[in-house]
Amino acid sequence: MSFTIAIDGPAAAGKGTISRAVAEHYGFAHLDTGLLYRAVGRRVLDGTDPEAAARALVADDLDGAALRTPEVAQAASKVAVIPEVRAALVDFQRAFARRAGGAVLDGRDIGTVICPDAEAKLFVTASPEVRARRRLAELVARGIDTGYEAVLADVRERDARDMGRADAPLRPAQDAAMLDTSALDIAAAVAEAIRLIDRQIAQKQEETR
Repeated sequence: MSFTIAIDGPAAAGKGTISRAVAEHYGFAHLDTGLLYRAVGRRVLDGTDPEAAARALVADDLDGAALRTPEVAQAASKVAVIPEVRAALVDFQRAFARRAGGAVLDGRDIGTVICPDAEAKLFVTASPEVRARRRLAELVARGIDTGYEAVLADVRERDARDMGRADAPLRPAQDAAMLDTSALDIAAAVAEAIRLIDRQIAQKQEETR
């Protein structure tokens, strides 16, 4: 039996960490859909046509630290506004979502476009300032030389691009539970995510009785 949990949110809100923990808690498979766009973005930086890169994507392309650089992140955000790229990746994501045993997908449009009928949905957010501090710590830990103001500007630029695109803009699904992680540590954020998901599952079970 398939069961889908959709987790959306802006960059550095904590949705990736939360999604992995949620998947482990329920014993579900996990897909960071942002890696799909990063993999396409990386190929575009190497000179490949965006749509061709999306159509040629395979699972092995989703591994590697090279997908975690700021340059690839920016490229990913840019290719994500291309309708043909998004369309090419839809089938990949939907097939993963309906795999037997359950799946957790995190991204920008999982609950609104990719899996609008997901059994549980979360929208994870945090203030731009908090997200910039988190991203800065992550980059510094990887030895990338940058500063807070530059990272904050990048976060705001990505937010504007993600929320302003015509095709599948970043926004909460109407039936998604909201989770603001600004004042939460990882353990508290994960615990709250599981509580919200369990509540949605219970509500769905009540509706089907």
